[in-house]
Amino acid sequence: MFRPYPDYRRTDLKWFEYLPESWAILRTKQMFRLVIEKAPANNQMELLSVYTHIGVRPRKSLEQRGNKASTTDGYWVVKEGDIICNKLLAWMGAIGTSHYQGVTSPAYDILRPIKSCNTDYYHFLFRTKKYLQQFKIRSRGIMDMRLRLYFDQFGQIPIPVPPRREQDQIVAYLRAQDAHIARFIKTKRDLIKLLTEQKLRIIDHAITRGLDASVALKPSGIEWLGEVPEHWEVMPLKRACVRSALYGANIPATHYTDIGIRFLRTTDIVESGQLKPGGVFLPEKMVRDYLLADGDILVSRSGTIGRAFLYSAEKHGQCSYAGYLVRFSPAEFLHPDFLFCYTKTRAFADFIKLNAISTTIENLNGDKYAKMAVPVPPLEEQKTICRWISDECQPLDDAINRTEDEIKLIREYRDRLIADVVTGQVSVRGWKPGPDDVVAEEDLAALAGDEEIEIDGEDDDVEE
Repeated sequence: MFRPYPDYRRTDLKWFEYLPESWAILRTKQMFRLVIEKAPANNQMELLSVYTHIGVRPRKSLEQRGNKASTTDGYWVVKEGDIICNKLLAWMGAIGTSHYQGVTSPAYDILRPIKSCNTDYYHFLFRTKKYLQQFKIRSRGIMDMRLRLYFDQFGQIPIPVPPRREQDQIVAYLRAQDAHIARFIKTKRDLIKLLTEQKLRIIDHAITRGLDASVALKPSGIEWLGEVPEHWEVMPLKRACVRSALYGANIPATHYTDIGIRFLRTTDIVESGQLKPGGVFLPEKMVRDYLLADGDILVSRSGTIGRAFLYSAEKHGQCSYAGYLVRFSPAEFLHPDFLFCYTKTRAFADFIKLNAISTTIENLNGDKYAKMAVPVPPLEEQKTICRWISDECQPLDDAINRTEDEIKLIREYRDRLIADVVTGQVSVRGWKPGPDDVVAEEDLAALAGDEEIEIDGEDDDVEE
């Protein structure tokens, strides 16, 4: 769609070899200065956080996870146009321009421009792969999860400086493309939501009513469970398990490593019950008493309570688990797949609504989970139900996976587009916005990941 610039010159940088002739190059410290301005006592300023896909937002505007600050006295003041950088996770994209006045955690560095520039241009630049790699190279620490980027190193990184009008043009173009991409992603997410709802209806009916519509039903004695087939048992979860309501390990993040046994936290489990890639690890001696066995079910007791995970040694390798997860090991007469499917039912969701304790974040302790009523058909019937669910849901799972792949591809396209434009590989100087290039902040919110991560120094050790 666009052509390269007519003239380029070579730089002295191996990772950024060519620059449009009309662009300058400076070190970050020549464009920005580090500012420390403490908020006054009893301030009512907006608390800001950095999110992985969408940058800086007021914390109240998105789903809140982790610890909540009881006071923001002494936090850093942020002005509109400042760049906020989380020293600990800058290399993961924990950096962005603020469009808000507010305050943020002292875990962040606040960069304020000392030359005229459009800081949104640098918002896009600093989140490209090339710059994230530079952040990682220049960060100090003994492992990935402990790396810190201090301004004495950040300030040394060379950055391109297009003419100011060109910066504005680049930002306008990229924001318009983001609006188009966000609308595409929202449409795909809406489709995934419909497919998931259809899948959950299939699971709900099979797990709580069985497959034979002619079977007589009986009252379960549990209001939120309703009637069940008359030959099924209903019992507390702890009676159906050989190990019940076991909490995980409380281990500070300072002990995390990149090798060893994977340490599962609530943030590692997505809504579908799968694990996110990557994760953190611990030495075996620290988690020996918290190793999972085949068929174990983990459920979250805080934050996203009720989120469940079914462990398989063959599929997931050796794993341990953190303190905000509760472990249940089904007895021989309760099939793990059946219990996992039960966590996807309306009855399970209603149980959580009735029993969760809401303070700053919702909580549901292991003892309450252990007392939860569970329908228990004969074991062979459980297996038949699980096979039927798998067959019925497979086309829906395939459609969901295809749609998720489309979202992944459009994100990859976006990353490449941004990198090409902000580094001058292509020129957008001739671009003019059309009638469809309207940018609304509510549209851009769809760029957030389905499991959007809030990157905040205070939340880093939330599970410990």
